[in-house]
Amino acid sequence: MEWSFQTAEQLVAALRAGEVTSVELADEAIARIERDDEVINAICVPDFDRARAAAHRADQARARGEDRPLLGVPVTVKECYDVAGLPTTWGMPPHRDHLPAEDAVQVSRLRAAGAVVLGKTNVPLGLQDIQSFNDIYGTTTNPWDHSRTPGGSSGGSAAALASGFGALSIGSDLAGSLRTPAHFCGVYAHKPTVGLAATRGMVAPSDPVLPTDLDLAVVGPMARSARDLTLLLDVMAGPDPLTSGKAHRVALPPARHERLRDFRVLVLDDHPLIPTGSAVRAGVHRVAAALVEAGARVERHSPLLPDLTEAATLYMRLLISGSVARFPIESYEQLQTRAAGLSADDRSLDAVRQRALVCSHRDWLEANNRREIHRHGWRQLFAEFDVVVCPITPTPAFRHDHDPNPLERRIDIDGVEHPYFDQLVWAGLATMPGLPATAVPAGRSPEGLPVGVQLIGPMFEDRTPLRLAELLERRTGGFEAPR
Repeated sequence: MEWSFQTAEQLVAALRAGEVTSVELADEAIARIERDDEVINAICVPDFDRARAAAHRADQARARGEDRPLLGVPVTVKECYDVAGLPTTWGMPPHRDHLPAEDAVQVSRLRAAGAVVLGKTNVPLGLQDIQSFNDIYGTTTNPWDHSRTPGGSSGGSAAALASGFGALSIGSDLAGSLRTPAHFCGVYAHKPTVGLAATRGMVAPSDPVLPTDLDLAVVGPMARSARDLTLLLDVMAGPDPLTSGKAHRVALPPARHERLRDFRVLVLDDHPLIPTGSAVRAGVHRVAAALVEAGARVERHSPLLPDLTEAATLYMRLLISGSVARFPIESYEQLQTRAAGLSADDRSLDAVRQRALVCSHRDWLEANNRREIHRHGWRQLFAEFDVVVCPITPTPAFRHDHDPNPLERRIDIDGVEHPYFDQLVWAGLATMPGLPATAVPAGRSPEGLPVGVQLIGPMFEDRTPLRLAELLERRTGGFEAPR
């Protein structure tokens, strides 16, 4: 039997039943990577010798009667996580020889759960793109169409899953970096509530490894099924043991409902700042139709929805100001001069990004205060609804675009070009207030490309969108291997 496209849940059941060994699973995954990854280029740092040794230890542990959530399951890890003895570069050539001495906290949790780490997956330079290419490891391609991107910055992880390179992967999300690759590659991902999963060791190689709380950014699971997302999230969730983990433990509330017909869902397919492409709109409609058919309460409008234009503006201010502080791109004086030259009437997202490059602490505090008002608005909305269904990006996977100036790139939406980074507004809808969001497959485009949608849920009620994802998977189908 071929195991490469089985879910982690299925592999655990087979391992427990003695139908397969961990060594056999690891060997099959490694053989597939060695056969197919030359074109996909998802696994940028293989760790096959240690993976085989870990698989052997897993089989020995099971023979002794041990059982852990992921015992013997082959997985991959996004390159930005520290893995002791393997390079962590974030795709930045000056750091190609950076070798961390310790595992990131999430890698440690994977190992403690019994997972077998096959290697690390490719990322864009500094994790700062919606694609996955860099000068160290090259370009990762989409398994469905090699001329297109698998997304970013967890594009290597999504491509690996779609190609059968391991059952699970862990990634991170600041600007849709879990959800967009899942959408582009036809797999599942979950952006947890901000602060739910510890991030220590998922840090740029130029920075110290400290248990800091990141603004906007989260770490989270990727998989080929909705149930596997929950399985992996339960391994990942929890505060850092060096800080609040000394006093707190995670006890997520159960999903609000167990049946599709009991869910109250708000469906969105229009954004005031960017159009939704026809293929993605059709995917949203397919999910909405499945919900209606199952008897769920589905609405298309609500006065409780926070203002989408202001939400996108706040998100861009917080995103860009935080990114430029970590990765300076020009002299501060040049950025100030450029921002000062903007018309006071220019409220475009491009202008928002230019001003955010020189955001003052006072400006940031103002944006943060507005964020809290939006969070309150979401709390009111989630008193009436359980989940919001909406796009992740306006289009399916686009063709590789390596223009060295991302601000000059454009995204084609049904034949009309738009600024490249404007497509982040849908991802930011959940990121800015820190809400959980689950990316699920929603069919194919006319060209045969995967299309996904996101299910946004209430803060720290991650099990609610995850449960809806599972119910939708049962009703409409889920992952399909690339043809």
